[in-house]
Amino acid sequence: MDKSLNAKLLNPLSLAYVGDAVLDQHVRTHIILKQQSKPNRLHQAATRFVSAKSQAATLEVLLAGDWFTEAELDVLKRGRNAKSYTKAKNTDIQTYRKSSALEAVIGYLYLDGQHERVTALLNKIVLIVEERS
Repeated sequence: MDKSLNAKLLNPLSLAYVGDAVLDQHVRTHIILKQQSKPNRLHQAATRFVSAKSQAATLEVLLAGDWFTEAELDVLKRGRNAKSYTKAKNTDIQTYRKSSALEAVIGYLYLDGQHERVTALLNKIVLIVEERS
């Protein structure tokens, strides 16, 4: 990424927008390598990882394990508290905000060029969801 970009200063919803795409790509790659099956089945498997409910539950596990750095916690809080003008689909607003917070951290790490850290977070998310299943 462009090093002149200060990812921490970006709108947390913009970070969540990027984080959503980064998580989705990681999950899809993980699933296709693991399950080589039909697209509909792949989509169903992916929703276990990327639904707002799953992301909120995963965030709780990560927080309980003190996984985040201080800078990441700052982004997380900004992402959770950001006022979104879109309505949460199939979930309550608190779950949606927790999901957005996790996506904001992913987007922040990605745009900040912290590739090892974002990869570690993405792998940890996959592990947490698979352990729940």
